[in-house]
Amino acid sequence: MAYRWETPASIWLEDEHSGQFELASSDGLGRIDWQAAARGRLADCAHLLGASLPRSCDHAAIYPEGFAFCPTCGRPLERLGAAPERHPDWWGPYADALLPRHVPHGLPVTSLALGDSLEERPPAPEVGRFDVAMPPPPNAHCVFAAATCGFPEQRLLALAPGRGVLQYWDPLAEVWHVLLPEEGAADLAFGASDYGWLPTSHLQVPARRGDVALVPTARGLYRLAINPVSETCRTEAVLAAPVVAAPGLMRRQLGVLVRNPGGTLGLCCLGADLSPGPQFDCGALPLTGWTRPIGYDGQLFWLHGEGQLVWRPGEAPRWLAWPDTWLPSLDLGGPTLSRDGRMWLIGHDGQSYSFLELGTERPQREPIDGARLGFANLLFRRGHPVVDEPWSGEHVEDQHEDDSLVLPLLRSFNNNRSQPSGLVLRFHKYTGRAEEALANRVIARTTVEWIGRRNVILDEVARLARPLDCVPFVYANRLWLHHPDWNRIRGWNLEVPT
Repeated sequence: MAYRWETPASIWLEDEHSGQFELASSDGLGRIDWQAAARGRLADCAHLLGASLPRSCDHAAIYPEGFAFCPTCGRPLERLGAAPERHPDWWGPYADALLPRHVPHGLPVTSLALGDSLEERPPAPEVGRFDVAMPPPPNAHCVFAAATCGFPEQRLLALAPGRGVLQYWDPLAEVWHVLLPEEGAADLAFGASDYGWLPTSHLQVPARRGDVALVPTARGLYRLAINPVSETCRTEAVLAAPVVAAPGLMRRQLGVLVRNPGGTLGLCCLGADLSPGPQFDCGALPLTGWTRPIGYDGQLFWLHGEGQLVWRPGEAPRWLAWPDTWLPSLDLGGPTLSRDGRMWLIGHDGQSYSFLELGTERPQREPIDGARLGFANLLFRRGHPVVDEPWSGEHVEDQHEDDSLVLPLLRSFNNNRSQPSGLVLRFHKYTGRAEEALANRVIARTTVEWIGRRNVILDEVARLARPLDCVPFVYANRLWLHHPDWNRIRGWNLEVPT
């Protein structure tokens, strides 16, 4: 026989002989496999549920939420979840909803003031080292999210879209767990275009414990939820059509590119409450190879090697092919802004580089004398920043940086700074073409740097290849940098709360 204990969110069973407690059900979690939690994860589950843990007795390994004293001996317990953590969520800089409207959304730009902490470190030329490290997830080609998902504490997720595998980090045991799909769950694999998920917290839908995000898949758009107690995940269909690009949100309207039954490209519109909206047939346009959507000036831009698809909610989408022989250089970065607020993209016409105006049928073109790497006004020509118009000459502060190449990874937007600041990689003693450095060429020495009011060298890397695979993210008040080839994810403390 077992005694039944009910809390506001859960039902627990107490064994009358051993006095051990077992979770029977909890709001939003579906089926509970308590044996999975009992295999070394009781502490993590207690933190997630806001349960209680023993301090000085061993009558039970875990107690229901709200228990302040052991019912057997009366000794005080450690009550968890009473003061929820206040770390900001991280869904990748592409899904930062707190950026102001005059900053393009969908680029590697974060609203977190990372420089306020990182710039307190010793400045260059002193070479720093990472403060902490964690093992990479088993499926290393992934995107990261750090969020509470309705629980009292934030947790880190890593989704490998190439394999459709969702991974969960247990910070107490310091181990990754693969969350197995529940029966009937959709395959999370997606490889048609650049990956991007949309957190449900950005939508106008009722919050549910375990909710993660809207995820694109080859079979449709799904609402993803997790059950970290049972180490499982589940999905709920939102749009039953093959998705070909990451979804985008603009002015409470959700735009999703799908493959129509006839093989043409379609744009499906949904409300922020996921109610169905108008659908558009875009014709015989590409079904793979799209970038994540970029939101700017009330429009969403999906970029492709053949052109751009521009959609303003309330209007039909527009397809704008690239002019004559001009082709975009998407690997060099992303769109940037001129001083008058227009958005531009770097490309090449077979003879020279130039910037092309986006979103207009007759775009202006500005020639440049060499490749610029970066996005959102965090631009570099070789080892020097470009601080005026995107096509202006570089600002040379140190002639020794002529033989280096800088690749921006993440910009930190801050209104009180006159110049952009962010995380970059600097390739030393490199004088080759930028495209070769971003491909499979091995760079002998690379430094991880923060460029801002003070330039700080955070770390150095030997023999780096495929630098575009580097993924920065923020979790547990630390800035992390991951590369699939590394055996540790490097982290730097952010002492100033973000």
